Amino acid sequence: MRLLIITLVGIIVGFFLGASFQSHSPSSKVSTSSNIFDLAYIEDKYSDLPTQALLNVWSSLRGRRAVSKKFNDSNIWVAMNPRGAERLPPGVVVAESDLYSRRIWGLPQEDLIVKPRYLMTFTVGYEQRNNINAMVEKLTENFQVMLFHYDGRASDWDEFEWSKDAIHVSVRKQAKWWYVKRFLHPDVVAPYDYIFIWDEDLGVENFDPEKYIQLVKEHSLDISQPGLSEDSGMTWQMTRRRNDTQIHKEAQEKPGWCEVPQLPPCAAFVEIMAPVFSHKAWRCVWHMIQSDLVHGWGLDFALRKCVEPAHQKIGVVDSQWIVHQSVPSLGSQGKAENGREPWEGVRERCHHEWTLFQDRMAAAEKSYYQALGIDLLPNTILW
Repeated sequence: MRLLIITLVGIIVGFFLGASFQSHSPSSKVSTSSNIFDLAYIEDKYSDLPTQALLNVWSSLRGRRAVSKKFNDSNIWVAMNPRGAERLPPGVVVAESDLYSRRIWGLPQEDLIVKPRYLMTFTVGYEQRNNINAMVEKLTENFQVMLFHYDGRASDWDEFEWSKDAIHVSVRKQAKWWYVKRFLHPDVVAPYDYIFIWDEDLGVENFDPEKYIQLVKEHSLDISQPGLSEDSGMTWQMTRRRNDTQIHKEAQEKPGWCEVPQLPPCAAFVEIMAPVFSHKAWRCVWHMIQSDLVHGWGLDFALRKCVEPAHQKIGVVDSQWIVHQSVPSLGSQGKAENGREPWEGVRERCHHEWTLFQDRMAAAEKSYYQALGIDLLPNTILW
């Protein structure tokens, strides 16, 4: 009797399942026949159960399979998720990170007693360690220190106690903008309000980092640098320190150098030796850095593209000033060839990169406006 009931149920269910499909594909036939196999399997496994109980088990299993199939067919796709993460539910997506050191034990929520708000980075060789140490000793717990080592001597810095808490990246014979393009993506440095991208040959005896940040905030500067002392060697008038003001945003250069007073180098301009960026500005600047142009020459004239109005958002802080020592330490990492000193090849590439960057920026802007159907006048200043 039980066998007859089971067989009839299998035939009836199979009939209705088959009728619910318009196509007679092989997959439909397999699905229909599998219902009978399910019943046979259940009868064999639960042979000691009465007929009604067998039917209940079969119904329960079929329900679970339907639910499983329903969710398998409902693929997640969230277009607003970061590129490549569209298949993930938004609640699990973590698009940003940080450079905070964490423990490998205990509870994650207890790892960080203090979360630094500012990131101080230096591109360094060991020979300039005293400069860097002098600066780091001025920093409070609000600062995270990150060193990019171009000479491969990262472990030698352990002589300084603070070095054990710093972030070290060591790749030989690379320039500052090579490192920052690869290791300071805006989503990685998202928690930091301000990011310092500094050279190693800077004297900081008259510089207080906390007071500097206070002035930058007070004057709404998204891109800034400390003023340079008079003994800092050749520099632009815009970045030279003034004695009669806390900050300045414009300067007078040589006749003919500034056709438009609100454009570089007379305004909206800082140099690339010691810039400080708000996180908002850095998100734009990072995307403008070219991966193959490692020296960053020409960036200083184009930084204004990332803030608006640039002549108000870019400035020099005079009351917190530094000395540019002009130590050509990176030049020694070049290659001597064709009878030339290592530094000569480095300097030649710097000039070449400047020209390349200018050409790329001009071509990109021209292409953009042409795509919009806008014809620019021959003397239009693009960048």
